[in-house]
Amino acid sequence: MFRSLSLKRSFQTHLKTLIHCPQPPPPLPLPFSPIRTLSTASSSDSELRKYLGYTALLIFCGATTYYSFPFPDNAKHKKAQIFRYAPLPDDLHTVSNWSGTHEVQTRHFHQPENLQQLEQLVKESNDKRTKVRPVGSGLSPNGIGLARGGMVNLALMDKVVEVDKEKKRVRVQAGIRVQQLVDEIKEYGLTLQNFASIREQQIGGILQVGAHGTGSKLPPIDEQVIRMKLVTPAKGTIELSREEDPELFYLARCGLGGLGVVAEVTIQCVERQELVEHTSVSNMKDIKKNHKKMLSENKHVKYLYIPYTDTVVVVTCNPVSKWRGPPKFKPKYTKDEAMQHVRDLYKESLKKYRAREITSTSPDSNDPDINEFSFTELRDKLLALDPLNKDHVMKVNHAEAEFWRKSEGYRIGWSDEILGFDCGGQQWVSETCFPAGTLSKPSMKDLEYIEELKQLIEKEEIPAPAPIEQRWTACSQSPMSPASSSAEDDIFSWVLPFPLKYDLKCALFLLPAMKLRFQYNYTFCGLLTG
Repeated sequence: MFRSLSLKRSFQTHLKTLIHCPQPPPPLPLPFSPIRTLSTASSSDSELRKYLGYTALLIFCGATTYYSFPFPDNAKHKKAQIFRYAPLPDDLHTVSNWSGTHEVQTRHFHQPENLQQLEQLVKESNDKRTKVRPVGSGLSPNGIGLARGGMVNLALMDKVVEVDKEKKRVRVQAGIRVQQLVDEIKEYGLTLQNFASIREQQIGGILQVGAHGTGSKLPPIDEQVIRMKLVTPAKGTIELSREEDPELFYLARCGLGGLGVVAEVTIQCVERQELVEHTSVSNMKDIKKNHKKMLSENKHVKYLYIPYTDTVVVVTCNPVSKWRGPPKFKPKYTKDEAMQHVRDLYKESLKKYRAREITSTSPDSNDPDINEFSFTELRDKLLALDPLNKDHVMKVNHAEAEFWRKSEGYRIGWSDEILGFDCGGQQWVSETCFPAGTLSKPSMKDLEYIEELKQLIEKEEIPAPAPIEQRWTACSQSPMSPASSSAEDDIFSWVLPFPLKYDLKCALFLLPAMKLRFQYNYTFCGLLTG
């Protein structure tokens, strides 16, 4: 017991000692040290200077890149200017194709004035290993003739060199346009054997791409060439003909400019003649019955199909008979009556789509009178209002069918006037060419193609405007021609859908044609340029 009391007292004594133990005094402040203060401030300034340096370096690099980035020689702009669009260089050329669907900027757009300048250009390009692409009038809707690296255009080499009236041959520079050539040789009583829809092509371009007119007995236009002068990179200027080197001649005749630049051609012409054009409206059932007869009995024939209708516009052209003379025909409808349905639809559509811009003939209106528009101009304006609306396009197509029904009749004129076709507005098209049997035994694949194309258009609900143009030619001996064949009796069909370029989605119109092309293994001619 005594021991326990002793331990208890000892514990209490130690506890009191711990409780009443005085607290240690707070540490005295260190004396002021200027060296330590300067060291801390110096470290902060160093960090600040480091980040300011990074920021300045970033701004400097950005400004240097923005103002002085080394663009290549064929770049679109020289350099940018702050808050302003970059200026176009003085030596930059903007080149677009004929239909305005594609354009390119280049510093190298050459237009030689004579053969010597063309030869020098091709030689220098070959020595410097630079590319230069021949481009004519740019008729290709896909713009394949355009090249940023450099182009050569022979528009200044547009002379008729020689006319042999007896042999009906003409030698011309490749830059002359079709219409200019026709105008210059008509005084000799000569003209070209066939024509495409328009006359703006350069002769060199229309031959190099294997362009065509229509007529199952008439070949593509490259078959009219009997001699040509070609400027090549390695061999200089060479002359080709079927007598001297037929293999190379046929290959170069339709060579897309790949073997050299065509500088001069000799063309076999025909006597100038008047044609009578007959326009009628039919349907697919009757076309199938008379198709073989149509191909064999008409010098020129083409069909214009109107999607979402059974209407087929048949256009035939034949020489005026020397014995019977031109046909006597009085049209049932006037031009205004034929246009009335289209004009009414245009007024109705304006009320729906642009109520504030209703076309009227009031004195205060600056809009042109609706009666001044041609059919194709009015059709283009109608389609532009709502080009991707299938129902709207169908209405336009039905109005076009009515226009053609009231426009049946005859027209007489010279071949270079009659064989043309008003294509309308901007086009983004790819033409399909495929064999259609022989003249004595057509395969009817051409009409099957159209039927399946129209079915696909309706199935996919494509807003396909009119017309789908179908033409025929005989074969060509040029291996690169879409209508190339060694059999003289072979005929080829050319189908040209007409999607107008108001929106990229309009190109969907081409999908059915492309699908059928792979199904039938047909030749797709979208790479052609004029």
